[in-house]
Amino acid sequence: MSRKIAGFLIALGAFMVFEWVNLGFNLQDGHETSFYVVHGILIAVNIILAIVLVAIGWRGFRNRRGDAG
Repeated sequence: MSRKIAGFLIALGAFMVFEWVNLGFNLQDGHETSFYVVHGILIAVNIILAIVLVAIGWRGFRNRRGDAG
């Protein structure tokens, strides 16, 4: 994996965490419970995906640095 792709994955994961946490704080009151359950599940799944992307990007970035050519 190239350093550009690894950096992109790290940046994408960081953006996803920021965006979904921000969405969680911006949910308005007054909706049904099912609305909050569905959005809570969406937020949790997307944060897990973001962590996986950051881990893959970090591993690719770290392994690429040790290569001689």
